[in-house]
Amino acid sequence: MQIIPISKSGKTALQVATLAAQKSGDVLLANFHSDKQAKHKSKGNLVTEIDLLAEKAVMEVLRQEYPNHKILSEETNSTTDTSGYTWIVDPLDGTNNYVYGLPFFCTNVALARDEEILVGVTYAPMTRELFRAEKGKGAYLNDSPIHVSDVSTLEAAMVGFDLGYDDQQAREMLSVAIKLWGKIHCMRLIGSSALGLAYVAAGRISLYYHRFIYPWDIAPGLLLVKEAGGTVTDWQDHPATLHNSQIIASNPKLHSVFLR
Repeated sequence: MQIIPISKSGKTALQVATLAAQKSGDVLLANFHSDKQAKHKSKGNLVTEIDLLAEKAVMEVLRQEYPNHKILSEETNSTTDTSGYTWIVDPLDGTNNYVYGLPFFCTNVALARDEEILVGVTYAPMTRELFRAEKGKGAYLNDSPIHVSDVSTLEAAMVGFDLGYDDQQAREMLSVAIKLWGKIHCMRLIGSSALGLAYVAAGRISLYYHRFIYPWDIAPGLLLVKEAGGTVTDWQDHPATLHNSQIIASNPKLHSVFLR
């Protein structure tokens, strides 16, 4: 079992991740009904000043509690490697939802060491839902243990997916959706890969797939799904890592059916 260092003030890494995510969530909630000035990082990919404020809130906690750890964050540290102890942060996953006033967004905070995810937190401030996991200790929604769905057939499955920001990748995702349509119970395009994975861990979504993602999108979710009894692979059925751009997450049986 990997030993996780205690923070400067004596908190566990999970407590620090939770505090950082909640601080970020407070910023997001406080500004949810404000006039959000959004800029385009690329086609369909928005960033707001609130993203940066939320990131600052996370960074302050992490730097105070673990000053010697590295931080990989979507907005300001996207080139940092993940060797040694590294915090992986997305202060606002689901920015398009947030900007347009939809309540499906969250903050991601995870701790990894040499690619191995040790702690993961996904916090959805609108619903006050904290999805959390520590390696080897199960997955929880707030204080209740969670488990992936036991749905084993496509006909009974709720399938979630997202498109990303690349036109060709999005077309490929939609082509998969078209092939699935009529064979599954229903389908949801969520707008947040972090929530998609958290919902798989909680058994709300039977399966989630994506083909255009980054480490900060999935770091907590990889651990959440595994600790909730599920499996996450790439599209070739290899175990997913932080640096996979393609993922499929589900319970083991439905995952196999989907791949076939």
